Amino acid sequence: MIIDTHIHAYTDSIAERVIAKLTATADCPCYTDGTISGARALLEKNGIDYGVLLPIATKPAQQTTINNWAKEVNYGSIISFGTVHPFAEDALDELDRIKALGLKGVKLHHDYQGVYIFDEHCRKIYKRCEELGLPVVAHMGYDPVSPLVHHAMPYDLIEISEQYPKLRFIGAHMGGNYAWEHVLKYAAGLPGLYFDTAFVAKDIDRKVFAEIVKKHGADRILFASDLPWSDPREEIALVEELDISDSDKDRIFYKNAAELLDLEV
Repeated sequence: MIIDTHIHAYTDSIAERVIAKLTATADCPCYTDGTISGARALLEKNGIDYGVLLPIATKPAQQTTINNWAKEVNYGSIISFGTVHPFAEDALDELDRIKALGLKGVKLHHDYQGVYIFDEHCRKIYKRCEELGLPVVAHMGYDPVSPLVHHAMPYDLIEISEQYPKLRFIGAHMGGNYAWEHVLKYAAGLPGLYFDTAFVAKDIDRKVFAEIVKKHGADRILFASDLPWSDPREEIALVEELDISDSDKDRIFYKNAAELLDLEV
């Protein structure tokens, strides 16, 4: 079994426009048409049983509509997170609604949302998610939408781990996109944190990747692809290449996610 804990898709009405814009910004290929049906098809094609949808509210006014849509598509092979915008006046109330809707966690993207990871608005979100038992996944490290300003970096995870000990925080892209040496030095091994493998297979040094997994523990690494921005086969091969037991690979591919998200699989 495989659970891909980091995928993206968009409503049919905006998918084409969003994919065109993001492809131009990131200068990278796209492996689906951006729709939820396209995501389901690619998951099936690659033998992936479930994909965890991570929507992003880039404006405060978007969060309610996006979360309603996330609830609509939360069935079959799609497991949905919700999202809030840190500057939305009703962000904390929306977190309560995310929990009530049965969405499995909360996605933040500090670069897209234009806010630093420890802004006071974000701190309130972490605290409320800790209280609600909602995992938080956040983009960490470099992102082409904000190439010169990095809003969430690996060393920031030290404070996350210390100040929110009961929060289950997922540092996407192995804890810091294109900052993996810093992940190894500052973040690997910190309690309460998970790292996902989204969009790292193309560029991560295999030795550094293996050292992060060893230091952090295979029980807190989550398989992820960042679909549609990565071919899931590359991340599957990355995990398969690790010199770890089959049991630990199973933990990365699906068992850790099933436990974290309370899934019956």
